Amino acid sequence: MGRTLENKKEIVADLKESLSVSTLALVIDYQGLTVAEITDLRRQLRPSGAICKVTKNTFMGIAIKDQEQWQPMSELLNGSSAFLLVKEDLSAIKAYQAFQKATKKTEIRGGVMEGRVLSEADVKALGDLPSKEQLMAQIAGAINGVATKLAVGINEVPSSLARALKAVAEKENGDSSESASESAVVSED
Repeated sequence: MGRTLENKKEIVADLKESLSVSTLALVIDYQGLTVAEITDLRRQLRPSGAICKVTKNTFMGIAIKDQEQWQPMSELLNGSSAFLLVKEDLSAIKAYQAFQKATKKTEIRGGVMEGRVLSEADVKALGDLPSKEQLMAQIAGAINGVATKLAVGINEVPSSLARALKAVAEKENGDSSESASESAVVSED
């Protein structure tokens, strides 16, 4: 027994809803994965907020038909497709890469982000980017380093001035001592 028209419309509506909150869509060839492995992939993606949809290319084609930013995905719709829909956290790519490395059964056909098709190399490059938390930590470290150097520099100005004044004072005292000893030598003559 096939799907009803209502059921098909629900699937397409669900895909449209998922795409509307996604910033990146990856198309993978999932042929050869078991249900348990797909479930494991979904479990690994969950912490990043990404989802894995296994659906017919026809349904995805209908879902992206009126959405300009997802139109380029149509060239990736062939064969057995699963769709990884990533909201914001690109760590989902790393989770998928770890899954792919462990199973060696899937391949990325490509992806779509901001209306552009991404190759497998592009997706790998995105996966290699540091996470949002890592970037924030790096920025905070850089800001802290600058603030520390600024504070040391500001503290160094009065210290340098004090050393310079002390040197001038010692030089003057030294000149006075030398003048006094010269005067003493002259008066003895």
